[in-house]
Amino acid sequence: MRCSVIIPHWNGKHHLEVCLNSLHAQTYLDFEIILVDNGSTDGSQAYVRVHYPDVCMLELGENRGFTGACNAGYAVATGDIVILLNNDTEVETNWLAEIVGAFERYPDAGAIASKMLLFDKRDTFHTAGDIVHVDGTPNNRGVWQKDVGQYEEEAFVFSACGGSSAYRKKLLDEIGFLDDAYFFSCEDVDLGWRIQLAGWKVLYLPTAIVYHKLKATGGSVTGSYYDGRNFLYLIWKNYPLSLLRKNWRVVLGGQLNITRDALRHWRGEAARARLRGQVAGLIGFFRMMPKRRTIQQKRRVTDAYLMEILTPVDE
Repeated sequence: MRCSVIIPHWNGKHHLEVCLNSLHAQTYLDFEIILVDNGSTDGSQAYVRVHYPDVCMLELGENRGFTGACNAGYAVATGDIVILLNNDTEVETNWLAEIVGAFERYPDAGAIASKMLLFDKRDTFHTAGDIVHVDGTPNNRGVWQKDVGQYEEEAFVFSACGGSSAYRKKLLDEIGFLDDAYFFSCEDVDLGWRIQLAGWKVLYLPTAIVYHKLKATGGSVTGSYYDGRNFLYLIWKNYPLSLLRKNWRVVLGGQLNITRDALRHWRGEAARARLRGQVAGLIGFFRMMPKRRTIQQKRRVTDAYLMEILTPVDE
């Protein structure tokens, strides 16, 4: 299977040597690298042209966000497998080989989530696949946990973190790719919802290892705004009405908990951004409705199945 590795990029020239060299060291060779530049001003374009002439570079000339860059890369990808990879990562030499092998072993897997560890603390998880709670809020499985072997088994998860996620092109032809409305944050979980509703599975693959330059702090203003907004987008678009009737109190409680937490930290700029995001998410209800109708029409799974793969709020 040919793979297309799409790397969204913006002013991250200092990350590229590690990321691209690790891709060039792969044992599996049938792949292309598509670097999508969101209008960088740090000399990234010239650096890639000189040092990595084999890389297909798309110069967008403007910042279209994570989703815009990935969608531009997807439009020119030629692979049977489409992979998203952050520019601030390093992958193990067998990473691609493990992904291709897993797709061959699991014909019902439409997507694969890598084992993502922190770049500077390689015994600590960023994610072992994503979860979505019954209240509709997503999270990274195993985030900030020490790696002591607790996630060494292959397992089906809800979705794959967009920092390193692999998809069958056949699946994406069926359900579509990233939704540009998200711009940044939760676009990967939105895709996970569509994968699950369409009857495909997402596999967590512990042998596909990625190191990510992510700091264990969180709370950025930009991230807080888009999380606040996009958590609601996920619900409006994807959460089946039959399950909302059953779980509406839990869903409402989840949002109110976010609101209360932000109000308690009102003096912080990130907390205020989260509240602005929630307001924007409420306003976005009508924007999501046409998309919701299309997604729910393609649903192939039962409420009982969805309740099995949604995580209780206390876990």
